[in-house]
Parts: sequence; structure tokens; C-alpha cells
Amino acid sequence: MQAMVLERYGDDFVFVERDLPRPEPGEGEALVRVAGSSLNPIDHKIATLGPALGFAPSLPAVLGMDVSGTVEAVGPGVTRLRPGDKVFGCAGGLGTMPGALAEFMVADQDLLAPAPQCMDIVDAGALPLVSITAWLALFERARLSAGQTLLVHGGAGGVGHLAVQLGVHAGAEVCATVSGNGKADVVEALGATPIDYRATPVDEYVTGLTGGRGFDVVFDTVGGPVLDASFRAAALGGQVVSTSTRSSHDLSVMHARGLSLHVVFMLLPLITGQGRAAYGHILEEVAGLVDDDLLAVLLDERRFHFTEIAEAHRHWAGGNALGKISVEVGGWGAGKTA
Repeated sequence: MQAMVLERYGDDFVFVERDLPRPEPGEGEALVRVAGSSLNPIDHKIATLGPALGFAPSLPAVLGMDVSGTVEAVGPGVTRLRPGDKVFGCAGGLGTMPGALAEFMVADQDLLAPAPQCMDIVDAGALPLVSITAWLALFERARLSAGQTLLVHGGAGGVGHLAVQLGVHAGAEVCATVSGNGKADVVEALGATPIDYRATPVDEYVTGLTGGRGFDVVFDTVGGPVLDASFRAAALGGQVVSTSTRSSHDLSVMHARGLSLHVVFMLLPLITGQGRAAYGHILEEVAGLVDDDLLAVLLDERRFHFTEIAEAHRHWAGGNALGKISVEVGGWGAGKTA
């Protein structure tokens, strides 16, 4: 099979097309003929920072956490999937788990689910990591319910725009911070109230949108000073959820308001092997919402073949992407099939 192999960590993105042996599924695993993947910020961090993260694979490495495609074969003990099933999941590209930037990928069946039927199978590869992260934040951590107020920081981002839609679907009153480049229009089209965080201070939009009460749930997808802003924007006894907490903060505002802080580290089940089955079940729910036209993924207008993965990284690093960067595997005739 053909694969794009990262041979050196760093911002020069040394990916080389290699002919590798086709993997065989082991106990509880499925062999997926890969159709699509996507470029997530964590994929970019792995490619550039490597060992500094602690869970990056050894070189040479096949990256790509998100995967979509067709089950080619299954190993012993697989009960949820069978050959021919179209599936999607976040299932590799770190540690000892090869990723989706190859024509075939072996994945734990617990990390896969039937792909949305109404969605192009390549595009389905843009959904898993961001939808699981948003679902964990809103429903598993914050327990968001109908009638509550929700603030999403980075509402037009990869995780953020999924969180906005899930919040709207749950019956919450959703607001989201954005910057320029048409991102306010994106958030508004998804059913939320956009906030230009550069033009409107936290206290001002909290007063204007909640009467000074604050938001029941605040979801921080950015980290750093945005987490501090999240504490200030939350209501008394509110829930703050963050995907980025590797920084130091003064927790006095959190204490004074009796807030609860929840952390989402979506990669933990992939790293530890514990709790993976929950991800397959979340993706089943996500696929149902997509098929019911209640959830959609925003795709960047530029699409890349997996042989162009270095250029995809440069595109993301340049700040030019709006929505998820979709990566097609095979199909363009760039590499020979297995």
C-alpha cells in the first residue's frame, strides 16, 4: 500500500510517499480501506513538536488521527463491524497506532462507528475528533440541557462550530465568540449569536446578552487568557469546560463564583486504551444527527490529497483555513493501489 510517511519532526513537514506492507487486523481490530482523513491542530502539533508532546509516534511515522472508509477485513473478536461497512472514527496517528495517511489502516473496532449515510465518505473523515470533543464537553462534562445559556469561545473553529450546533440541538441559547473573515456569518447561520471578542469586552457582552447574570456553560476551545475570560463570563455556580489548560491561572474568580472547571483531553482513550467504546457510541449519535440534517461539518474550500499533506499543514499554519481541512486518500491516481 502507499502511505505518506513523516521522516523528520519540525515545521519543514518532511512527508515522503512510501510503499509499505498492508497491515493485518488483530484481535478486536478492523482493517479499513481509507477514503478520507482531516488535519486537526493536534496533528499539526505532532508533526512539528514530536517527542515534546509525549504521545507522538516514533519516526518514520504515518500520521492522521481521523479516518473514514470501508471495512476491508476484521480480526478475531470483532462483533460490531463486517467487511463492506462504511465507517468513521478517530483511531490512530499517535503512539504505536499508525494513522490514516495510508491506503489501509488498522483500527480498534471500539473507536469506529457506521459513517453517516447521507455524507460523502471522504468528507466524513473530517468529523470524528471535533465532534467527539464537542460532545464530551457539552454533554459528558457540563451536562448541558434545554433552556440553559451556552457561550462557545472560537465558535467558527473546528470544535467550536460543532459545539454551537450541538448546543442549539440541545435547546440551549447559544452565543459564540468570533474574529473576522466571515466567521460571524458562519456562527449566525448555525443558529447562534456571534460576539466579536476584539471589539466587545467580556463584561460588556455578558451584560448585553445575559443581563449581567453570566452564562450557565462556557466552553473554551482556545486556552490561555480565554480561560480567564471564561471564568468572568460564567454565571454563579456555572460550568466551564476547556480543551486547553496547560497554563497557569489565578482561580480567585472561579472561587468567588463557585464555578466548576472541567477538562477535556480527547486523546486519553487512544493513549491509555481505556474508555474507547464510549467514542464509538458517541459517533453513532453524531452520524444520526448528520443523517437527520441536524449537524454538519464546515469544510475549508481547499481540499488536499494525502500526497499533499505537507501543503495542507502549511495552509493551516498560515491561518488561511475556515473550517476543517479535508484530506482525500486514494482516488486521485497519485499512488498505486494495494
